[in-house]
Amino acid sequence: MTHFLSLRSVSKIFAQGGHEVRAVEDVSIDVEEGECLAIVGESGSGKSTIANMILGIYPPSIGTISYRGELLPARRTLAHRRAIQLVQQNPLSSLNPQRSVGASLRLPLDVHGLGERARRRDRVGQLLEEVGLPADYARRSPGSLSGGQRQRVAIARALACESELVVLDEPTSALDVLVQARVLKLLDGLRRKRGLTYVFITHDLSVVRNIADRVAVFERGRLVELNQTGKIFSDPDHDYTRRLIGAVPVVTAEEVRLRDRLMKKENASA
Repeated sequence: MTHFLSLRSVSKIFAQGGHEVRAVEDVSIDVEEGECLAIVGESGSGKSTIANMILGIYPPSIGTISYRGELLPARRTLAHRRAIQLVQQNPLSSLNPQRSVGASLRLPLDVHGLGERARRRDRVGQLLEEVGLPADYARRSPGSLSGGQRQRVAIARALACESELVVLDEPTSALDVLVQARVLKLLDGLRRKRGLTYVFITHDLSVVRNIADRVAVFERGRLVELNQTGKIFSDPDHDYTRRLIGAVPVVTAEEVRLRDRLMKKENASA
C-alpha cells in the first residue's frame, strides 16, 4: 500500500560538544492523504526535528521519508517545495516586513510560474478572502496587522502555490485563546475544502483535540503512542500521554471525570 507520506525507521543524530545527541530515534509513521496528524510532546521531544526532516531542512541520519510513494531526496526539487509547505509559529518569520502583504503572497506565484502573470494580482485577492481577510489588505504591511491577521496571511502564503501537504509548527501558540479558536476553525475548513493533508506540531494536546484525526505522542525523541484522537483522549495507553492530558485545562464535568480516572490509572501503575 502506498501512503501519502511515510517515515521509515527515521533517526536524527546531531553532534554536540563532541558527543552524539539523538533528537529522533527509530520513528516510523504513515500519514494518509487528507488527514490531520498531530505530533505532540514537550520541548525537546523531537517533534520539530520530525517537521524539519519532512520539510527537507535537514535529512534523516538514518531511515527514509517518502512522499506519494517516492523517496524524498536530501535536496528537494522545486516541485517538492511547492507541494510541501510550512506555517510557522511566528508569521513574521515567513513574511518580509519590507514587503507588502500582496508582494509576499505573489512571490510564490512568481517563483512557481502559477497562473497568467496579469491575473496574479487577482489571485492574491482571492487568497486573502479565502483566509477571511479583505482583498485590499494586499496593500498593507505585515507590521500593521494583528497577530491573528498575520497568521492568516502566512496560511494564505503556504496555500498560494497549491500545496498538498502543510506542516503546521505551533501555528496558534502565539495567539490568544479566542483568536486561536478562529484560526483552528479556518485551518480545518481549508483542509476539508482543498483536500489538504496536515502534520500539526504542538506541545498542547488541547489545541488538536477538535482538528486532528490521529495523534502521535513523542517523548525524548521516541514515538511512544500513535492512535485515533478520540482514543488518545478517552483511553490513552502510555503514562506519558496520560500526564500530557492531565495537564490540559479542564472545563467540563466530563473532563473532570476523565482527568481523575487517568490520574488514578497512572498512580496505580507507578
